[in-house]
Amino acid sequence: MNQTEAKKKVETLREELNRYNYEYHVKDNPSVSDYEYDKKMNELIELENEFPELMTADSPSQRVGGPPLDAFVKVQHNVPMLSLGNAFNEEELRDFDRRVREGSDGEVSYVCELKIDGLAVSLTYEDGVFVRGATRGDGTTGEDITKNLRTIRTIPLKLSEPSTLEVRGEAFMPKRSFLALNEEKEANGEEPFANPRNAAAGSLRQLDPKIAAKRNLDIFLYGVGEWQDSELTSHSERLEKMKAIGLKTNPEWKKCENIDEVIEYVNGWVERRPDLDYEIDGIVIKVDDLDRQEDLGFTAKSPRWAVAYKFPAEEAITKLIDIELSVGRTGAVTPTAILEPVKVAGTTVQRASLHNEDLIREKDIRIGDTVVIKKAGDIIPEVVRVVEDQRTGDEEPYYMPDTCPECGSELVRLEEEVALRCVNPDCPAQLREALIHFVSRNAMNIDGLGEKVIAQLFQENLVHTMADLYKLDREELLKLERMGEKSADNLLKAIEASKENSLEKLLFGLGIRFVGSKAARTLAEHFETMENLQEASYEQLTDVNEIGDKMADSVVRYFEEPKVVELISSLRELGLNMEYKGRKKSDAPEDSPFAGKTIVITGKMETYGRSEAKQLIEELGGKVTGSVSKKTDLLIAGEDAGSKYDKAEKLGVEIWDEDRFKQALNA
Repeated sequence: MNQTEAKKKVETLREELNRYNYEYHVKDNPSVSDYEYDKKMNELIELENEFPELMTADSPSQRVGGPPLDAFVKVQHNVPMLSLGNAFNEEELRDFDRRVREGSDGEVSYVCELKIDGLAVSLTYEDGVFVRGATRGDGTTGEDITKNLRTIRTIPLKLSEPSTLEVRGEAFMPKRSFLALNEEKEANGEEPFANPRNAAAGSLRQLDPKIAAKRNLDIFLYGVGEWQDSELTSHSERLEKMKAIGLKTNPEWKKCENIDEVIEYVNGWVERRPDLDYEIDGIVIKVDDLDRQEDLGFTAKSPRWAVAYKFPAEEAITKLIDIELSVGRTGAVTPTAILEPVKVAGTTVQRASLHNEDLIREKDIRIGDTVVIKKAGDIIPEVVRVVEDQRTGDEEPYYMPDTCPECGSELVRLEEEVALRCVNPDCPAQLREALIHFVSRNAMNIDGLGEKVIAQLFQENLVHTMADLYKLDREELLKLERMGEKSADNLLKAIEASKENSLEKLLFGLGIRFVGSKAARTLAEHFETMENLQEASYEQLTDVNEIGDKMADSVVRYFEEPKVVELISSLRELGLNMEYKGRKKSDAPEDSPFAGKTIVITGKMETYGRSEAKQLIEELGGKVTGSVSKKTDLLIAGEDAGSKYDKAEKLGVEIWDEDRFKQALNA
């Protein structure tokens, strides 16, 4: 067979296999036997091996998993993947509905979807071909897991039409796959996964795609980040369109005309939840109309047009056999209940939070008690109450110690606080926890530096401060247990790369009390350099929007500490970036024709791609949105502008053609 004949045969086989795959995994209605499918797949693989130049990324053969990766590459989300606000009862759902109606003038219809308990991912398609998949990460930056996602057979490698879009969904492991996987792990003497969510996340974060390919993962797509040239006006239309072009959506979604229908849907699934072959932990409720979504907008963390109803926490009864103490990076000493293992909400629980000494006293919790535990929001186990009528008299009251369990220093209770604290700045537990925070995803984001590695580095006296991380030697790393040459090299590369992080990452990583990731970004953007922030007075800090008295006082006190001054100096000498690298809101010229305006781009332009036009507008102070509404100031219309043009005319929105847009950019 020559190359021309092989190419024609390969194209035919791919078309057939993609169709069979969709019929089997998405429609659940196969038209051929497994034998026939495997026969054609083997034929395709043989042809691609014989003619490697015919191999493409969207070939069905890529689902078996390629060679292992050295590390995951970071991916910036063009549109942030925000989390959702929560509702835990009917009253909170009705409050959400009231806020929505007040913010969008009148009655509102909703779409309800099952909240899948898995790993949030984004899929990017260019001209209908799957080109990239990423984890949610911190919402702004995720990890490129394209090769692992290609192994999920319900993800189409090619859509039925050449759309360019980025969609969001939840990758998960069905219950039957989870049980089979754990049986296999136990048979091999390996520790089983705690729950299907951990199994899914662990599978997709394997550096070897062949492992992910064996895990029988699945996916439901539920939303859109970006969709070029889409004229759809509602979320329900998007779901229908996504399904029509080959993307797998959950068939259990429902459009509800009012909040009463939403509550009826929610209550129905509280009862039916155990019948599903996958785990869900709630219901997501979204405003259906996309213009209304646009009008309602976002808070810093979540959309105002959506909420996640979380199912009531499942409770269980077990015995409290001991209480352990841990010391956090701020010195707070936290008691944790050690329990006889018990299943709660699908996972085995052996530890539960007791929060603080006051809670132990208030609930009269004793060692040996029979206790009721639950998972708060189906995530964090906590002790709810003691079953007093099961006491035998052998239970022992628990008293918090006077000294730190890690360093022996005296514990103190600061004014207006319930936690006991170790105030010894050299306490090894605080130093260790501070380092774990410093390297975490929202801080310096150093891959390969998990809690176990930090603990090893501490144990071997290789690190004591954040600066020590940047002095690590390859030969010292290789002495650590389970640290091979490739792991050591990757770790050192990740540490070196973190030096280039923008200032806000470093600020958050330092662990200044009351300064979260959002406040760190605010401070970095305002003061621009570490030096400026170190010199800032209390008054200068409180003048910054969203920086309150407590935070300002904490920042001033932090930078007055001699050890902090020494640490910052060391980090600077080691080459860490001390400047804000993000785009400032004030960068745009005041006379920019786009400054402060909400702008929609539609149609095709000869000179600029849509993403390029969007970037240019944002650099000049404008905000680009996806749909025309009463808040739109300007529509930039290329050829074939469609319904957005008509709507802009109807609403009296100013409309520019491409020539006018170019003139404004060159002005």
